Amino acid sequence: MEIWPGAPYPLGSTYDGTGTNFALFSEVATQVDLVLFDGDGTEKTVTLPEVDGFVWHGYLPGIEPGQAYGYRVHGPGDFATGARCNPSKLLLDPYAKAISGEIIWDQAVFGYDHETGEPDHTDSAPYTMRSVVINPFFDWGSDHLPNTPYHNTVIYEAHVKGLTETHPDIPEDQRGTYAGIAHPVIIDHLRDLGVTAIELMPVHQFVQDDRLVKDGLANYWGYNTIGFFAPHNAYSAAGDGGQQVQEFKGMVKELHRAGIEVILDVVYNHTAEGNHLGPTLSFKGIDNASYYRLSEEDPSKYVDYTGTGNSFNVRQPHSLQLIMDSLRYWVTEMHVDGFRFDLAATLARELHDVDRLAAFFDLVQQDPVVSQVKLIAEPWDIGEGGYQVGNFPPLWTEWNGKYRDTVRDFWRGEPATLGEFASRLTGSSDLYAHNGRRPAASINFVTAHDGFTLRDLVSYNEKHNEANGEGNQDGESHNRSWNSGAEGPTDDPEVRELRERRSRNFIATLMLSQGVPMLLHGDELGRTQQGNNNAYCQDNELTWVDWSAVDEDLLAFTSALTKLRHEHPIFRRRRFFDGHPEPDDKGNVERDIAWLTPSGDEMTEADWGAGFGKSIMVFLNGAGIKGTDYRGQPIVDDSFLLLFNAYEGDLGFQLPDGDYAPGWRVVVNTATGRHEISEDVLAASSTLNVPARSMLVLLEAAGE
Repeated sequence: MEIWPGAPYPLGSTYDGTGTNFALFSEVATQVDLVLFDGDGTEKTVTLPEVDGFVWHGYLPGIEPGQAYGYRVHGPGDFATGARCNPSKLLLDPYAKAISGEIIWDQAVFGYDHETGEPDHTDSAPYTMRSVVINPFFDWGSDHLPNTPYHNTVIYEAHVKGLTETHPDIPEDQRGTYAGIAHPVIIDHLRDLGVTAIELMPVHQFVQDDRLVKDGLANYWGYNTIGFFAPHNAYSAAGDGGQQVQEFKGMVKELHRAGIEVILDVVYNHTAEGNHLGPTLSFKGIDNASYYRLSEEDPSKYVDYTGTGNSFNVRQPHSLQLIMDSLRYWVTEMHVDGFRFDLAATLARELHDVDRLAAFFDLVQQDPVVSQVKLIAEPWDIGEGGYQVGNFPPLWTEWNGKYRDTVRDFWRGEPATLGEFASRLTGSSDLYAHNGRRPAASINFVTAHDGFTLRDLVSYNEKHNEANGEGNQDGESHNRSWNSGAEGPTDDPEVRELRERRSRNFIATLMLSQGVPMLLHGDELGRTQQGNNNAYCQDNELTWVDWSAVDEDLLAFTSALTKLRHEHPIFRRRRFFDGHPEPDDKGNVERDIAWLTPSGDEMTEADWGAGFGKSIMVFLNGAGIKGTDYRGQPIVDDSFLLLFNAYEGDLGFQLPDGDYAPGWRVVVNTATGRHEISEDVLAASSTLNVPARSMLVLLEAAGE
């Protein structure tokens, strides 16, 4: 077969219209063989003829999109020194833009013999996946990124399969796929809900774990990446020979047409190759010591900050390059709008400690492409010092785990939460203001894929993970949940009503907090996982959204609260509240926020310090605030009162005097589910009953 020298960059396989360039980094290799596969599986092996700066490369005329290929890397295979080259193992291209097939769990995919522990030289090609040359050309038409400002953003965390698998209006062959996400019924649902960004759980090519497969389970969540450039092939309705790339781009194009951004949940902190007992699929066999953090005491083992067996080596320039190349590719070629980084604290580990000025963050800050999209950190890992909420650089936003915990505690009536609840409600300035960040740095959430759904949060005291096969030992045991009076399903009308009320409390609090709200898919529909709070391995009806059992009332309530947020800039301020009253030019005292007791008095230090306090009234001064909604339409705002009663009994709230407003109208009542503006005007200083465990939202009735 004719082969030309080609070029060392770009890495991966690159089709130019007449042939394909192949380039692979390996500092440890002594020879790199490119293996091409015909449709019947016949192999043709070509040794790459050139190496520049540890990049092995060659150009093959006539090689077109759809060509399946892999690599065999020759070099040292001494486990004790951390070298794991083994040419009998067919390896995926780390830069593959598409991957076909799936792993068949056979001894051959492991680099060692399970019985002797010695190197295994069985050919793995019949049992492993293939890299695929793709067609890079796509008609994007007039596609443009929505570029929704952070403060106008509402995020919807979703699973490609889970959201679409059971929807009756999606054709069966498109359910569970990128095409399913792009279907008009899903896009209409997102638009009606007021969502501006869909955050997709991992869509990088991932691997089904050996243990889960043997147990009849699956890696449903997908946090087991093997291909950082390739859309997961099982989510493609069109096929896995490169068609998944075109289908993914089509999905993004349709979402953009609807004004919805696409954010990817990405897993750069580890790979699917696991620890020293894991398979050899790609990075291990290409250059183990460059791609992974190896133990200094025993280089045959891996440093593990992620709980998955290995940690990606962000101290190595070529590993960092791979991450940055991947991010740029998804932005420039796939048109995505941002990323949520799984266990992001691991990426900040230069040596052992988490360093927010690590090389990775320097590169992101300086990159003209990646620095301009939404960057969201999951600001923790399992290593020592790994909980880093509030400590990421100014360019970043963060999943605010403290928001989740505090809001859950407040609404289940825990004592001594009032002060912290106030901070979380107003954007968590204690976490983000110190380094110049604004309220939008806080990605607020009450539920996420990892943990209870909203319905389960109000229906279970304990996790119920028996279906996972780990004796209910997996998953978080301290969920800050409350079952509302009965564990699990019940016909008790009082318990059911309380659960509905508490669900509305969480939705209303989330949507009216400063920062960026994130909804978990299906929470607006009343989705349950039957108390399973760690459903990572459940690819079945337990985790899929059940579109035949939609809670229409909760859906309408959620949509109304999202609309309320979009229509009023006071709920999505660009800057933190000041809180200190200042006189205007007429001597009238103006303030942007005021904290009041249920009796209508200003909160004192003693009030804040009272551990039993579970109720509060918040005045938000929106008078004259100008802004735009999330579609760019100009808005001038009004003032609001938020009345929170987490107490177990009804409370009378005395509304503030006429200096705040002459009167008020009820806009939201979580006790009844009301979400329309009342015609009745409540006079200043009048008393209003707020039912137990509920909240009311009041709109200023100016001049009435």
